[in-house]
Amino acid sequence: MTDPVAADVIIAGAGMAGATVALGLAHGGLKPILIDPAPFEAQIAPTFDGRASAISLAAFRQWRALGVAAHLSPHAQRIEKILVTDGGSPGEAAGPASGAGLLFDPAELAGAEDGEPLGYMIENRHIRAALARAVAEAGIEIVASARVVAVEFGPGVVVAELEDGRRLAAPVIIGADGRDSLIRQEAGIETFGWDYGQVGVVATVATQCDHHGTAYEHFLAAGPFAILPLTGRRASLVWTERKAAAAALRTARPELFAAHLRRRFGEFLGAVMVDGAPFYYPLSLQLAQSLTARRAALLGDSAHAIHPIAGQGLNMGLKDAAALSQLLIEAARLGEDLGSEAVLDRYARWRGLDNVGVALATDVFNRLFSSDNPLSRLGRDLAMTAVNRLGPARRFFMREAGGEVGDLPALLRGAAP
Repeated sequence: MTDPVAADVIIAGAGMAGATVALGLAHGGLKPILIDPAPFEAQIAPTFDGRASAISLAAFRQWRALGVAAHLSPHAQRIEKILVTDGGSPGEAAGPASGAGLLFDPAELAGAEDGEPLGYMIENRHIRAALARAVAEAGIEIVASARVVAVEFGPGVVVAELEDGRRLAAPVIIGADGRDSLIRQEAGIETFGWDYGQVGVVATVATQCDHHGTAYEHFLAAGPFAILPLTGRRASLVWTERKAAAAALRTARPELFAAHLRRRFGEFLGAVMVDGAPFYYPLSLQLAQSLTARRAALLGDSAHAIHPIAGQGLNMGLKDAAALSQLLIEAARLGEDLGSEAVLDRYARWRGLDNVGVALATDVFNRLFSSDNPLSRLGRDLAMTAVNRLGPARRFFMREAGGEVGDLPALLRGAAP
């Protein structure tokens, strides 16, 4: 048997969170190796992932510091405002004096003169393409079209065996390989969670009128209906439906699907036309019981998969990437063992509570807003009206959505780790 290829860090999963942590580590002088069953060429195809992501301001600063933002700028739509409505139509006006919904406007925040938006909407395929370019420019080794089949956790080293027989060795392995993470399973980390009985129907539409960078979150009995601005007169829809209704939509003729969509969308942006095939994603909550184990750390969907109601899923993974890369770089500079319990425990303590808090908050919001019960409707309408009329509350939620609350890693502040 040949000796394994040595690296500072093995990263299983070259998706958006995995590639970001690799870039962070490389910028800090470490040598990561990325492994993924899907080559980057496949990941950027329009048929691979039809979603778009709301990227928080802090997460975008991280990509700017890592040289990714320059490749993203042509495809990044600024989120200038967020309008949340319950009942009525998605475009119903709201403001501090209105009970119709919640309006978040970054002009209220300190530093608004800098002209920074609440965040950016970017199609996932463009994010993956930009990350692929940055990874190549950083000279990071990628083992593509390869899958980890076994992991051996030994004293001072972890060895990952690939399905073609190759072996890689490092002091620590990062599981960024999704909900069904093999690294999580090999490390013996259990999960807990539940199914929502909902499906996220994702589609891109062309609109007759300009959206002016406004994101709309409209609550219906089956779940939230989000209209998220993309570059040009386009929007990404995340349409939550119960499983039976989603199954019917999936088999419906295109013209019938479009008719149902228009009925929910309304006419506030003029005529809308479906652009491309819709995608369907079952929705559930899944949390790892620990972020770390012996010589292993989890991030992104391997650690937490949540409801898309607040658009925080990817941002949580990018926060993980910023924190983990910073801690491993600091440990290397101090001469510590990167896979030691002491080093990995710092990561678990830094990110664990925040991840659980965000996951449970989205769970509560989904349950509260996916109901037509009169008492639930009254409670959420009163809550939205109160927040809408309280400037400090609105500003807190905007800072939270922008990823600027709490103890931030250097990359999320736009600085080198």
